[in-house]
Amino acid sequence: MRYAALVTSMFLLVQPVSAATTPEMDPRASLGVVQQWIYNYRAKPDYAHVPAAVRVLFHAQSFKEPENSGIYLGFIAGAIGSNPAKAEQLVNSFFPLHPEDEWVIVRAIAYSGLPDWRNLLRRVAPRMPGRQVMIDSYLAGTLPTLTAIPLEEAKPGMLDKMRGVLTKNPFAKDDKNKKLKMMQTFASNQDLLDTLWGYYFATGSHIPIVRIMQMLPWSKSRDTIDKLTVGSMARYTLASYAVRDAGLREFLRSELAGQPAAIKAPLGEVIEAADTVQIAACAGMRLPPWRSSKPRDRMPGVTSTSGAGRRRCGRARLRLGSGARAGRGRHPLCDRRLRLAGAIVVLGKAALIFD
Repeated sequence: MRYAALVTSMFLLVQPVSAATTPEMDPRASLGVVQQWIYNYRAKPDYAHVPAAVRVLFHAQSFKEPENSGIYLGFIAGAIGSNPAKAEQLVNSFFPLHPEDEWVIVRAIAYSGLPDWRNLLRRVAPRMPGRQVMIDSYLAGTLPTLTAIPLEEAKPGMLDKMRGVLTKNPFAKDDKNKKLKMMQTFASNQDLLDTLWGYYFATGSHIPIVRIMQMLPWSKSRDTIDKLTVGSMARYTLASYAVRDAGLREFLRSELAGQPAAIKAPLGEVIEAADTVQIAACAGMRLPPWRSSKPRDRMPGVTSTSGAGRRRCGRARLRLGSGARAGRGRHPLCDRRLRLAGAIVVLGKAALIFD
């Protein structure tokens, strides 16, 4: 009954979309209603009302903080990619929009997975002259698409290290290291996990789910705080959504046998937690013991406690654990249990860093 009421209120607020007009949404429409509509979209796709829902997201300033808007971005990208024949019509229906929000359209097209996404981006580029640098970067490949973003930075082997030492010019600027530090990876960017979920909500595709499964070994990682955080979030969100999604549970169960040991163990825990509705079992992290007061000895095996890691910890607290209002877009599709789990994760990290 609650779902029926939410959907009914959504349709009362939304006007049908046509090819010639831009749909309008009541500015007072609740962001929470749209969030619920997005979550249930894959079960019954309603392509005609996507532009109206997206307009509510823009009106609610959901993209004001790009690092907190991953689910919405992923949903728009998935909606664009789910219907190639109408992709350009859908993108054009988002305009006009504020110049500060144009980056969302650029990135959503690049992340859409459309075979012809580059030509679509070129065709809509004249409507976003202020984002030409970003557009050119995607077209040139210097900014990666969602499927091209690596899980983590590749670690050079012994031969590569020796070759680098022997061929390095001591007087040259170390541009390569700067580029590596700027490289976008799933291990260093928690928002990309949200983006994968948004894409799944829009399409029901299992491709982003497979990507999320590949992050599960990080939930037991002792390499970096960032990987531990992203892995724990991946484990919890998989279990949380699988409880309410029978199709997702069946897919995870079908994938279990063919996974390597590093993925099979945490995936088995996720499936058991979803089957028995014991989500709290996936909320915590296996924290290593610490004894010494020396910074290097506080976290045996955890090598990264950088300032950047602590800042990400704070952002995760804002997104998952604090009282930030949903109307500002800080809690994309996160219910109370998910925010509580986020708080548990963040407190665990804080104990490791500051104790």
